[in-house]
Amino acid sequence: MTNATLKHSLGQLKKQGIRITPQREVILDYLITHHNHPDVETIRDGIEDKLPNLSVATIYNTLRMLVDNGLVIELPNNDGGIRYDYFGVPHYHAICENCGKIIDIFDDDYPELVKHVQQTTRDKTDFLVTGTQLEVTGICPDCQRKLHLAKLSNK
Repeated sequence: MTNATLKHSLGQLKKQGIRITPQREVILDYLITHHNHPDVETIRDGIEDKLPNLSVATIYNTLRMLVDNGLVIELPNNDGGIRYDYFGVPHYHAICENCGKIIDIFDDDYPELVKHVQQTTRDKTDFLVTGTQLEVTGICPDCQRKLHLAKLSNK
């Protein structure tokens, strides 16, 4: 599946006239195969064995191109940085307000939900909608347990 996903995504880029370089292919492959919503440093560390001399600037430029072409989305995190997520399969995110963990939520109703949100936005504001990212925020199960344990120990 992953190889087919990579080939499909590279084909989309080629159709848009974008040259496929080894660097672009490795970075895209990393994002497709790693669902950890990495930042640039994590991506660099994860591909260092394949491209040891790759500059951080090249990674940033590649990510910008992938975002601009709709294959990757940017996810701001708690510390002001940005994480990246392959978005070839549309989904939304549950984000922990405590630890910053991001969980992908795949839902068959997602396309209809996005259409509804976009249409409602257009109808109520005349806003020209150019994209939609849905996020649900809250406290993840791990943090809920930790917070509960902390409350118990303070009693």
